[in-house]
Amino acid sequence: MDVKKKKTLVPPRVLPGDTIGIAAPASPFDTDSFYRGINILESMGFHTVVSDDLFKKNGYLAGSDRHRARLVNTLFSDKKIKAIVCARGGFGSIRILSFLDFETIRKNPKIFVGFSDISALLSGFYTKCGLVTFHGPMVETLADADQQTKHAMFSAISSDISLKIKSENGITVRHGSVSGPVSGGNLSTLCHLLGTPFQPDFKGHILIIEDRREPAYKIDRMLSQMKLAGCFDGLGGLILGSFEDCGMMDAILRIVDDIFKEAPVPILAGFDMGHGKPNLTIPMGLGAKLDADDHLLLFQEPATVPVINDK
Repeated sequence: MDVKKKKTLVPPRVLPGDTIGIAAPASPFDTDSFYRGINILESMGFHTVVSDDLFKKNGYLAGSDRHRARLVNTLFSDKKIKAIVCARGGFGSIRILSFLDFETIRKNPKIFVGFSDISALLSGFYTKCGLVTFHGPMVETLADADQQTKHAMFSAISSDISLKIKSENGITVRHGSVSGPVSGGNLSTLCHLLGTPFQPDFKGHILIIEDRREPAYKIDRMLSQMKLAGCFDGLGGLILGSFEDCGMMDAILRIVDDIFKEAPVPILAGFDMGHGKPNLTIPMGLGAKLDADDHLLLFQEPATVPVINDK
């Protein structure tokens, strides 16, 4: 399916009093952190639905592949659920892509929030359905999130204002500005989608990437592989989020500058998204303008649409 030929699906916004369903598409989660994160969501005014099946474990996975996919499919089909937030990343999202009901997802567009390994789903939903998703905190990480992270998440999923995200610690790697849909997520996860039916197309997009505990040479390897695979052909712009425990940022910036030396695209580093703090919520698939000189990402429309009362 070619997402460029389909209308982008902007999900309905959620408001206090609405119900958020919790998914566990990847690894098991810490119960204490999980319930502290649930308390954060409920303090925002949302109701939460936590299935008993959410707590299943299968080694480093939160249940079998079909089980985890079934829970995601059920949350999308359930009319009472207005948004979905993932419990944790870790590993396993890529394994359930083939078991997801993309037709049901397309017919029931909803806010879907997560990051890290969940990037496989954020990218897959956009590639297969055109659905705008949200790269942002998960239930487990909300437990210890700072106020800026929590406020940014609430604003992204509940506000009728177009988001304007200014990077206070931004670094202009390459000057310029560009407009296009935002796409991306965790670098390692995106790289592992190459050669699959879910390989993303970044042509004309503003690509935003982040990672954790990957040394510089592995970042070089992944970016080099993606470049050789043609992933960056026609790229609009590039944003680097946090690279936690990946060594010196100067080394990463040198790698990026070298990989993209032939691509005249604006590049901004030091963006507050990913495994660091704060972890701002970024709508994926939504059109925006990147101003690398002003360290600004300005979205062109709200990340959600008003709810239509169908009663």
